[in-house]
Amino acid sequence: MKDNDRSKNWKFTHSQADQANWKPGLREIFDYRDLGFIEATDGDYIAHIIKANGKKQSDEVQEWHLHECSFQFVLVLNGSATFEYEGEGVRTIKKGDAINQRPWIAHREIECSPDFEVLEIVSPANFKTRIVSEPELKHQDENK
Repeated sequence: MKDNDRSKNWKFTHSQADQANWKPGLREIFDYRDLGFIEATDGDYIAHIIKANGKKQSDEVQEWHLHECSFQFVLVLNGSATFEYEGEGVRTIKKGDAINQRPWIAHREIECSPDFEVLEIVSPANFKTRIVSEPELKHQDENK
């Protein structure tokens, strides 16, 4: 952040693991732990930990979709998942992997492990998700 950006009305936040409050969220097969970024950044960002909850149900994320956002970062904390990305092909992400998912990229989940858990940071916090038609794909090599 540049010195002249210090006027943003952002607040310090400390989300403590031992006080975690897991809730249902966008997807029924995951539980979500909000890390307090929405309030701390005045809605500029959302940061949450998302983990598989053991439920087995097909949902819209397995369809082609995109997120109307300007930034999306994912760090895999545990497990693995396989996604297909428009213009990037099929990618398997596993513990320790990180993705800077470019804005508005069409993608779909193919599968995820029962222990899948990620840290996701997105801007803006109130981003929308839209189901889209399957894009014309120019596949790249897996995990290139």
